Amino acid sequence: MPTIAVFYGIMIRMYWRDHGPAHLHALYQGFEALIAIETGEVIGGQLPPNALRIVQEWTALRRSELLENWQRGRRREPFLQIAGPES
Repeated sequence: MPTIAVFYGIMIRMYWRDHGPAHLHALYQGFEALIAIETGEVIGGQLPPNALRIVQEWTALRRSELLENWQRGRRREPFLQIAGPES
């Protein structure tokens, strides 16, 4: 599973063959949550509250880039790296 961003110890990953809706996998200290790109809603798993807030804010900030990466995955093209919130 390709890692597309890393910030504050949080890894953001996407799968090429993943199911809809468009989402990302956020991993932090043994936790994993699936976050819907369009809404920032947790659709599976969990993260500690502070990590979840950071990921949701970052998802809103980078939504267009994340959706483009999702489309790249549908076309089986390489994912692009996406900057963290500090950039």
